[in-house]
Amino acid sequence: MSHQNYHHRNPRAQLTPAMRKVLDAMARAAHVPLHALTPQQARSAYTAGADVLELPKHRLQRVEDLLIPVRDGTHIGARLYAPDNGSHGVLVYFHGGGFTIGSVDTHDGLSRRLSHLADCAVISVDYRLAPEHKFPTAFEDAWDALCWVRQEAGRLGLDDQRLAVGGDSAGGTLSAACAIAARDAGLPLALQLLFYPGCAAHQDTPSHHTYAQGFVLEEPHISYFFNHYIRTAADRDDWRFAPLDGRTEAGHEAELHDVAPAWIGLAECDPLVDEGVMYADRLRMAGVAVDLEIYRGVVHEFIKMGRAIPEALQAHADAARALKQAFGG
Repeated sequence: MSHQNYHHRNPRAQLTPAMRKVLDAMARAAHVPLHALTPQQARSAYTAGADVLELPKHRLQRVEDLLIPVRDGTHIGARLYAPDNGSHGVLVYFHGGGFTIGSVDTHDGLSRRLSHLADCAVISVDYRLAPEHKFPTAFEDAWDALCWVRQEAGRLGLDDQRLAVGGDSAGGTLSAACAIAARDAGLPLALQLLFYPGCAAHQDTPSHHTYAQGFVLEEPHISYFFNHYIRTAADRDDWRFAPLDGRTEAGHEAELHDVAPAWIGLAECDPLVDEGVMYADRLRMAGVAVDLEIYRGVVHEFIKMGRAIPEALQAHADAARALKQAFGG
């Protein structure tokens, strides 16, 4: 994939016909953009549209709501999905939404599909959202949830020796950061499954400029989300926000050697595609096994458009295959 060829005179020409049709329908609907809404309104609007292009939800034998204790004494919600009551490997999943919107419910269909296709358990985590909960709360909730799953998997009838993390967009950021923290804590992970993760401290790559408008995730959305999430500009340069180029407390780039193997699925026409490729490159330079897939002609959020976008089905299948291999299935 020639991901450097982003200064296309007409980037819309890169879109698949089906993707262009979806974007045209969105434009005709003329909804108020998320960045013009309050966070509460944006959450409601995102929830209302979350299933419009989703496939019918897969029926699973086991679906349970959980409560997970986190470090400040609060309990956060989560939902366990499993094909049956067997001792499955577990994908701990973090939804996307710029740390500001999204929920277990908005990603219910995707979680069910991954559980079914990969024949594994999925525990989808309702980490707390900004601006009510600023950085690094989302990361801390994600990490606490992962540690809790490791500790409680046996009690839940799941396999605590086969754990993976995964997420889309901001959830991909959380997954990548959790993989680094897991390496540091000696918590073994079979895989980090990253759908178009946010990785970089600043939005200054060529793809951020090329796809800034008209490709679902627009520049004003990114600024809106991050301005709600971060406390000060310094937070951008923290590895828990930017695993690609963020810094540790000692001022060094986060080391990536010995983190879990990665499956990374990117959308070609996405502001985040360059940083996703760069993160894959950094992982490989650190000796980490990486399976990188770039889906041509589609935009951010495409994995939740399975009813209209064939590439979503391919990405689900590819991710599920990576999980099965990681779990030894």
